[in-house]
Amino acid sequence: MLIALLLVLVSIDWATGWAAAWVRGELRSRTGFVGIMRKVAIFAVVAIAHLIDGVLGELHIFRDAVVFFYLANELLSVIENMGKIGVPMPDFLRNAVQIFESKSNPAENSQLTPDAQPEPIKLEKESEHPESDDSPETPDSNRTA
Repeated sequence: MLIALLLVLVSIDWATGWAAAWVRGELRSRTGFVGIMRKVAIFAVVAIAHLIDGVLGELHIFRDAVVFFYLANELLSVIENMGKIGVPMPDFLRNAVQIFESKSNPAENSQLTPDAQPEPIKLEKESEHPESDDSPETPDSNRTA
């Protein structure tokens, strides 16, 4: 039953994502293809979790945990797509999407050393302050005599 619900939410998410892209004039075949591949990958991960459960016993702990994760993810995506289409949304749903989006974009943690920061933060810091070699280049140093 959970997998059937996941299939319904994945289908609704695909349809609302397509509609949101159409409304915004952002329809791209490559982006749509990548989106479909991501949806297929969701069911591949569920299948792998089911196989792991089969090895460990028939409790379906891993499969159900994976399905619940993707159910929540798909529901948030549907809500976000509905907002992009222009469907009025209650404030608590909009706030929930914003909270989860902020959680998925890691921020710098002041408690961690620079080497232990999340990878996106490290990359952002490197792009802000690129390391240079010890010898500063001058416009004349590139010329040949």
